[in-house]
Amino acid sequence: MKRIFDFGLALVASAVLLLPILIVVLMVKLSSRGPVLYWSDRIGRDNRIFAMPKFRSMVVDTPAVATHLLRNADSFLTPIGSLLRKSSLDELPQLWSILTGDMSFVGPRPALFNQDDLIRLRTEQGVHHLRPGLTGWAQVNGRDELPIPVKVGLDVVYMQKQSFAFDLKILVLTFLKVIRREGVSH
Repeated sequence: MKRIFDFGLALVASAVLLLPILIVVLMVKLSSRGPVLYWSDRIGRDNRIFAMPKFRSMVVDTPAVATHLLRNADSFLTPIGSLLRKSSLDELPQLWSILTGDMSFVGPRPALFNQDDLIRLRTEQGVHHLRPGLTGWAQVNGRDELPIPVKVGLDVVYMQKQSFAFDLKILVLTFLKVIRREGVSH
């Protein structure tokens, strides 16, 4: 049932957000050199690697590590990168990953392929069996500000409490966080 909901909502969201998506495409293309999309290798369900698209908010040749690990991360942002990240507009291409089944609307955020500590802890706790999400319980409880063990703990809470009603609650809380621009460090 969750997959049907995800697919249907992703189709509707893609249609409704088509104009903003096209505007962001133009903004990215006109503000910096390089491709509009950045395809990031991420860890999906059962620790399988998949390519997750985002609108490019960092300059070409930025190291492929978590943003918090970059020395002076702001220096790698494109002219509109901060706006894209703070508004979460850089995440819109992930609707594609939801349509293809690599992601869900709600689940643990997909780890970067090289976040060994996060991947190990999630595997130990059984969280790796969940389909990763555009948003999740950890995102509405701190997002970029949470240490990895706390994120995994919140992922475990999500895994244990998983339900359609809980997913809807997380989606509403995410919408409010995005509108308020809470929990984004870059």
